[in-house]
Amino acid sequence: MFLIVTKYLIPNGYRGLTVFPFVFAKQEADKENAVFLNHEKIHLRQQLELLIIPFFILYLLEYCFRLLYYRNSNLAYRNISFEREAYANESDFNYLKTRSFFRFYYYIFSKK
Repeated sequence: MFLIVTKYLIPNGYRGLTVFPFVFAKQEADKENAVFLNHEKIHLRQQLELLIIPFFILYLLEYCFRLLYYRNSNLAYRNISFEREAYANESDFNYLKTRSFFRFYYYIFSKK
């Protein structure tokens, strides 16, 4: 993982962006934020599982579907299965050690 701090690549309202093998953070303080880093590491694992490009295709398709459903961009983003998995487990620092393969799939249809 390569961590780069840049305020220009991150959309407003977000703290980070992960594009394997890079994690872009908006604030210098996030370099030391274990929860933020764990969240982004979960995204790195998801991207590796799906061979990177398919991850972004599925991410965008799911976002569009959720946007049509919720009619709210923040709700759509928060309900993407990849984000739900990352947010649900960002504070569990052992999660990636025990995480099953394609675990994000569980979050596609599960209720909150």
